[in-house]
Amino acid sequence: MEDIVYGRNAVLEALKSGNRTFNKILISKSVHPSEKINEIIDLSKEKGILFQFTAKENLSKYDEYNHQGIVALVSPIKFIELEDFLAKEHQNSRIVMLDGIEDGQNLGSIIRTCVCAGVDAIIIPERRTCPINSTVEKASAGAINHIDIIKVNSPISAIQRLKKSDWWIIAAEAFESDNYYDVNYNDMNFVLVMGAEHAGVSKSILKLADFKIKIPMLKNFNSLNVSNALSIIIFESVRQKLLSER
Repeated sequence: MEDIVYGRNAVLEALKSGNRTFNKILISKSVHPSEKINEIIDLSKEKGILFQFTAKENLSKYDEYNHQGIVALVSPIKFIELEDFLAKEHQNSRIVMLDGIEDGQNLGSIIRTCVCAGVDAIIIPERRTCPINSTVEKASAGAINHIDIIKVNSPISAIQRLKKSDWWIIAAEAFESDNYYDVNYNDMNFVLVMGAEHAGVSKSILKLADFKIKIPMLKNFNSLNVSNALSIIIFESVRQKLLSER
């Protein structure tokens, strides 16, 4: 089985990560030279990965993607098991769990944010979620290659397992009473659960949450998408972490 990775950032980050097996990289002869293209070529040579310059029309079958003149044929993303993740030592670690996120652009943006914020892993369910595909990888700007992705059959069972390992569960929901900035995110391992924009976090998960938080709105208009909401909350935990280290 083979995945398509397209776009300069996504291909470059997949190369840098060393987590993917490359079949080959196709570069359009008409692509404008750039620092990133040169870095991709240099890394390909260094790693012994086949790359070839090809006529623009030979990439036409990938025109549904915004490939920027570069396409890589690679092995799929490797998921890790929750038990393998928990077997590692964790101190003040953070996980983001996604409950019913079905939009690839949102998922890619969330992954990118998580990597920038130093999140340790992302948990996605086997069902009711957007598949990890080339659209998600491109939207993440290749960040997906730099974070553990855990796929679980049952989010409820995963949460119960995490709670047994002393992880705190924080659910973000628009109509809760506690504000996200009132939680002390330091000195605990926590899982931040984000739900789909219309459905929110499922009731069964909310029942298991140790904290239920919201982002306060000054207008009676809930306009934040899930990617934006995640950024606000997770970077509050970053802010608190940096302050505690002063």
